[in-house]
Amino acid sequence: MKSGETSKRIIPVIYLLGFLFALHSALPVYINSSFLAEFTTDRLVGLIYTISSVLTIASFAKAPAVLRRLGNYRMTMFLLAGEFISLVGLIYLRLPALIIFTFIINFVLIAVIGFNIDIFLEKFSANKRTGGIRGIFLSSVNGAWVVVPILSSLFLTDSDYRKVYLAAALLGLPAIFLIRHNLKNFKDPVYEGSNGLIGKIRQVTADKNVRNIFVANFIMQFFFAWMVIYTPIYLHNYIGFSWKTIGVIFSIMLLPFVILEAPLGRIADRYLGEKELLAAGFVVMILSTTVLTFIGAKSAILWATLLFLTRVGASTVEIMSETYFFKKVNVSGVEVISTFRMSRPLAHIIGPAIATAILVLIPVQYLFLVLSFILLFGLGAALIITDTR
Repeated sequence: MKSGETSKRIIPVIYLLGFLFALHSALPVYINSSFLAEFTTDRLVGLIYTISSVLTIASFAKAPAVLRRLGNYRMTMFLLAGEFISLVGLIYLRLPALIIFTFIINFVLIAVIGFNIDIFLEKFSANKRTGGIRGIFLSSVNGAWVVVPILSSLFLTDSDYRKVYLAAALLGLPAIFLIRHNLKNFKDPVYEGSNGLIGKIRQVTADKNVRNIFVANFIMQFFFAWMVIYTPIYLHNYIGFSWKTIGVIFSIMLLPFVILEAPLGRIADRYLGEKELLAAGFVVMILSTTVLTFIGAKSAILWATLLFLTRVGASTVEIMSETYFFKKVNVSGVEVISTFRMSRPLAHIIGPAIATAILVLIPVQYLFLVLSFILLFGLGAALIITDTR
C-alpha cells in the first residue's frame, strides 16, 4: 500500500483514537481531587498534583530515549498497559500511600501517551495539510472533554468514585485495540539523538520561530492553568452559582474547541497562514478575560457568553500554535516535540505558585486582569514569528 493511501486510512483511525483516549483519560479528571481528599488533606492534594507535574516533565525529558530504544508502537502499548493497571489499582487499592503513588503514575503515563499519539499523527501528516489534520484531531479530543461532565454524573450516582475509574479503564480497552489492529506495523523514522537538557534548550532557542511558538504555547497553557483552578472557585464562592449551573456554563464555554479548530486549521493551510489567526486569538483572549474582572452580576447567560469568548480566543491560539509548531518540526524531532509538551505541566507548576503569591495582595477577581497582562507576552510572541504562507 502506498504512503498516501496508508495516510488516508490511518489518519481517521488516529482521530478516533484521540477521541477514545481523551474520553478514557478525562473521565476521572473532575473527581480526582475529591477522591484523593478522602485519603489526605486538601493541602496535600495540591502537593500531589505538583509532584505529578514535576515527574511528567522529567518523563518527557526521558521519553525520546525510550522511543529510540523501543519504537513508538511498543512504547505506546507498554505505557497503555501500565496506565490500565494503574486504573485497576485506583479501583481496588485501599492503602492511602499506594493510592497516591498509583495516581501519580497514572497522571504521568497519560501525559506521555499523548506524546506517543503525537508521533503517530505527525508521521502520517503532510505539511500542507497540518492545520486541517490537527484541527480535526483536536476537535475530536475536545469533543470528548465536552461530554465527560455528563458521563461522570451518570456513573457518580452514589458518590462511589471507583465506578468512574472502572468506566475509564473499560474505555481504555478500545484505544488499545485500535492501536494493535492498525498501528502494529508502524515504521519509526530515524529519531534525533539526545543532547541532554542543555541540548534541548539550544534546539528550542536556536530558531526564533520555534522559540516564539514555544512562548505562545506556554502562555496559553498558563491561561488554562489559572482558569481551570480559579474560575470555578470565583463563580461558586464569590458570584454564588450552584455547581449544577457552573457545569452548564462550562459545557457552553468549551464548545469553541469542538466547533472552531477544524475549520480554522484548514483556513491556516489554504488562505491566511498561522500568524494572523494566532495574534487574533490572543487579542480575543485578552479583551474577554479583562472584562471578567469587572463582572459581578449573577447571570449565567452573561458568564457563559464571556467565558465562551475567552475560549474562542484560546481555541484559535491552540490550533494555530499546534499547526505552526508541527509545520516547523517533523516527526524525527522528538527531542523538540517532547520539550514542547512540557509546557503544560510546567505551566501547572508555575501558574498556581504565582497566583498564590499574588492573592496575598489582591482580591481573586483581579487575577483575571493580571492574566490579561500576562497574555500580552503571548501576543508579542505571535506578532514576531515568520508566517508559513
